[in-house]
Amino acid sequence: MKPLGLAPVHSPAGAVPGAPTTCANHVRELARFEWWIGDPGNPASLVEDFLARHGLGRFDPGPNHINGHICGAALLISAAGGAAMIGAFEGARGVTPDIVAVVYERGPQHLPEPEADHTRWMLGPWQASWTRREHADAVLEVRAAIARGDVYQVTIVGHASATYTGDPSAALARVAAMPGARYGGVLHGQGWAIACASPETLLELRHGRLITRPIKGTAPATVQGAADLRSSLKERAEHIMIVDLERNDLARVAVTGSVRWPRLFAVRRWSNLWQAESDIEAKLRPGVGLAELLRAVCPGGSVTGAPKLAALAQIARLEPVGRGPSMGAFGWIGPDFLDLGLTIRTVAIDGERVHLWAGGGITIDSDPLSEVAEAEAKAAPIRAALRP
Repeated sequence: MKPLGLAPVHSPAGAVPGAPTTCANHVRELARFEWWIGDPGNPASLVEDFLARHGLGRFDPGPNHINGHICGAALLISAAGGAAMIGAFEGARGVTPDIVAVVYERGPQHLPEPEADHTRWMLGPWQASWTRREHADAVLEVRAAIARGDVYQVTIVGHASATYTGDPSAALARVAAMPGARYGGVLHGQGWAIACASPETLLELRHGRLITRPIKGTAPATVQGAADLRSSLKERAEHIMIVDLERNDLARVAVTGSVRWPRLFAVRRWSNLWQAESDIEAKLRPGVGLAELLRAVCPGGSVTGAPKLAALAQIARLEPVGRGPSMGAFGWIGPDFLDLGLTIRTVAIDGERVHLWAGGGITIDSDPLSEVAEAEAKAAPIRAALRP
């Protein structure tokens, strides 16, 4: 059944993470760019060119020549789209476009009436793309690859989907409004939609200052859970590896010597979980454009592993289905800033099914059954939010 009202014009700018409050009302979609795996061209360059035509994606200081009616643009990058930007394995086409950029301008909205659908929102049973045993076996495969020296760490992600009937709008809004969702928002297209409840900053750029906030390390949101997370040598080692990877990612586009990490392994809450987060900052090197920025950070290191290309090869070998719009990026590009969340805690809807992804980082010390349980714990609040 086609989702109610899932047409391009039904994604107001105010629903997009990072959009300023001045863009929340009285704006309309001006132009849209969509790119799917299999389409020609490098998506980083293509989306940079598209946004540049509207005066967006130029971050050097100086006079701003953007059309005063342009508010900014939503940007969605799938996991496969991010891999394509750096020439890594891409996988098959997913349930949504792999790159979406939507430019909004100020002015009255002219939204067509959505197709009437009086069917109650209902979800069928969730069907996983692999069994718990297969997930655990994938963890063992990663541990073997680490022991061989192929990789240091790999994030393994599982997928589940469910059939549905009715209008998904309220369910998507509940996902986007979950506690701790720094990048809570919704984006619609023709026959698809996503809802994001991500707490993780992939890349923020304001006034020449870059910041990424990798999240790695998870525990139940209890007093004991917080203490266990802070004292876990395994979780801290996993976290520091990703911090080091993302320091190197930022260094590719930063002024030499400007990369620093003022906050390391801080524990913060998302829904019913504690998670460990660090801040990594740098000063943007003059002349760096949007495409170069995206290639430096996509796909996000906290959902790939290290080294990034070797980890992506393991992911392609072990995961049963693609990651879709999850483990990518979603946020806003304004006239002089960028704010993208990493699309963990993200669901997608196509014409027939709801899709959900969850996983975790695997190190040499990872316990397979514990990793399966961690992925289930991350998916559980999203499933609860989607329930009628």
